[in-house]
Amino acid sequence: MNPKAPNAARHALWVLCCGALSLGATSTVMAAEGPAAAPPPSAIERALADLSSQDQALQEAAVALLIERGDASLLPSLEELRSNADRSVRLAIKPVIDLLKNRAHLTSEDANTRRSAATDLGMLGKPVAIPWLEQAAAREPNRWVRYTMEEAAQLLKLAADDPATKIAAATKLGELRSQNALPMLKELLSGSLAGSEQSDQQKAVARAASGAIERIEVWASWSGAIETIFRGISLSSILLMMSLGLAIVFGLMGVINMAHGELMMVGAYATFVTQEWFRAYLPTDLFDYYFLASMPLSFLVAALFGLFLEATVIRFLYGRPLETLLATWGVSLIMIQAARVYFGDLTSVAAPSWLSGGAQVMVGVYLPYNRLFIIALSALCVVGIYLLLFRSGVGLRVRAVMQNRDMGACLGIPTRKVDAYTFAFGSGLAGLAGCALTLIGNVEPGLGQNYIVDSFMVVVTGGVGKLAGTIVASLGIGGLNKLLEPSFGAVYGKVLILVLVILFLQRRPSGLFTIKGRYVES
Repeated sequence: MNPKAPNAARHALWVLCCGALSLGATSTVMAAEGPAAAPPPSAIERALADLSSQDQALQEAAVALLIERGDASLLPSLEELRSNADRSVRLAIKPVIDLLKNRAHLTSEDANTRRSAATDLGMLGKPVAIPWLEQAAAREPNRWVRYTMEEAAQLLKLAADDPATKIAAATKLGELRSQNALPMLKELLSGSLAGSEQSDQQKAVARAASGAIERIEVWASWSGAIETIFRGISLSSILLMMSLGLAIVFGLMGVINMAHGELMMVGAYATFVTQEWFRAYLPTDLFDYYFLASMPLSFLVAALFGLFLEATVIRFLYGRPLETLLATWGVSLIMIQAARVYFGDLTSVAAPSWLSGGAQVMVGVYLPYNRLFIIALSALCVVGIYLLLFRSGVGLRVRAVMQNRDMGACLGIPTRKVDAYTFAFGSGLAGLAGCALTLIGNVEPGLGQNYIVDSFMVVVTGGVGKLAGTIVASLGIGGLNKLLEPSFGAVYGKVLILVLVILFLQRRPSGLFTIKGRYVES
């Protein structure tokens, strides 16, 4: 037996006893002291709790604290609190949520989101947002988003109590040509001039506000003129596509086709049907491609309608313009009623995403992508028609028949086929114009009636069968429409244009340009 064993056993027992006594003492002390004290709530947590307080001053202090120190991480808690609160608490929470949400959006990856957030912060009228906007503008790479941030910060400074801050803000807003600042500047000007006596500071504020208003209004007149010209060019582009086909048909066959507007309607409805087919049968991510498919389809469908109309009605009325006018007018009424029965009174075409939005080129000048696309499409049509008529054998035969039908027939040109195919081509151009028109308006049965009269005015003013004349006349009549509408209204503006066209034709019956040659059929 080991003599050291009893000593080891006694040592182990002594350690266990000491541990038990120590544990008991610790337990006694903890029991005497009670549970551990919780950490004190933070200022943010207290403010969240105070939002539901009935004390108005306490609630306002909580709102101010949350706006100053809060960030987007508080939004879930605030939304939950608002959903379970009464009306007064919801009204108190809403500006906090709006400010914090827009502050978070200032750093969004999407430029439109950043710009929208800056606009909202400027409209909320909270001076606490000024440093947020200035910091965001300092690191903003997009020119127009940075402009909006600077404008919003100056709008907030314009409401400051310090006259020097107001003067600096008014001067800066005048330099920015801010249309959004006009109401506040006019209010500031009237407030500064109120009363029988004004201090030097009030006079300085009034001068700054007056100078800013003058600069903004002068620039607004220029930007409005630029946008009016642009709208006139986009309308001229629609008229040009309509009138090109009408000019070719009228110049070639002497046919007054009153159903040309309804061929435009056919192209518009072909676009609508293509959109619905894409929406019903193809995946969603392919929907934006429907417009690319609808352009050739609208041209083809309208061309087939035109070919059928030429073979069944117009072919038997050559040389009788009055009968042609009456017959095609009757056809147009039939087509309008058929469209109304089948499609209803009003349908719409959704522009593809790649044609949504626009480009801002100057302050107050915004050019929509859909109208830019229409202008580019009409320019492409003009180039295509020029190449077809003046750089191809087909165009040579068309021009030969247009200038002298009998001589062309003697040279072996099949004049009947040229008539039919040219009429179909002109109808297809009208269908393409209808396709383009769906980007800026609704599709309805009387769509073509709004453009047929203007198209005939373009043809006779520019000169029958002359491509250059059609381009110049469409630009002139489309631009005059948009220039006269603000002053005379749409109806009286068109009446005035008609009077001007009649007076012009009294001086130049052949239009701006005439067909030249040894022999031109009368």
